[in-house]
Amino acid sequence: MDVQIIEGRLVEVPTADATGMDRRAFGEFVGPQGELASYAVGWITGQDQHIGRISVGIGAGNPGGATFHAVVFDNGGEYAFSLVDEPFEDVPEGGPDLTAEQARAHPDLPFVWWVADYAFARDRRAWWLRHWLLGTRCIQTAQVFEMQEPVLLIAHEADDELWQLIGTTDAGNDAKIGHLSHTIDEDQTLLEVLNLSPGESASRQHPGAPWTRHTDAPS
Repeated sequence: MDVQIIEGRLVEVPTADATGMDRRAFGEFVGPQGELASYAVGWITGQDQHIGRISVGIGAGNPGGATFHAVVFDNGGEYAFSLVDEPFEDVPEGGPDLTAEQARAHPDLPFVWWVADYAFARDRRAWWLRHWLLGTRCIQTAQVFEMQEPVLLIAHEADDELWQLIGTTDAGNDAKIGHLSHTIDEDQTLLEVLNLSPGESASRQHPGAPWTRHTDAPS
């Protein structure tokens, strides 16, 4: 049995000052031997500092059951976790909230990091968080940038690792630079293809249509 990541609900609430969104995504982890855990990831847009949050819960109702909390941050172009004292979210498989010191001493901490890494590798909302966290930039046609056309082609270039977003109008000389996470804010159907590797692309016939993946991104 392979590891399973089961996506749960996504909660989106405007911030109190209406400058951004507070997003929290929930999910379940099932290990190859039936190990269970649950998690929540989240981030708040509209803030100068890009810091995400994650909670991982294990062993609900059992001795040693606990909920671990960490921040997620940009570590030289990759994401990294750091345990914190402040609780983030309650999750079904969790037990008592642990402080960072208690979490470091817990014998199941390596398992918790395994769960966190799998969540970030397979949960599409965690892909969204990563692009926001790392400030992934993309080249967009003017029509996509102005939200006059939907994204029908998305590509992750192999040479410079930039992303391209193209609508019904072919790319021209009036391309715009934007952030990938901002485009997802407007069209969450892009969540399906946020894990494209450099050199891959994906296309669709219209919004809501299935994506077709390709191994040759346009240059």
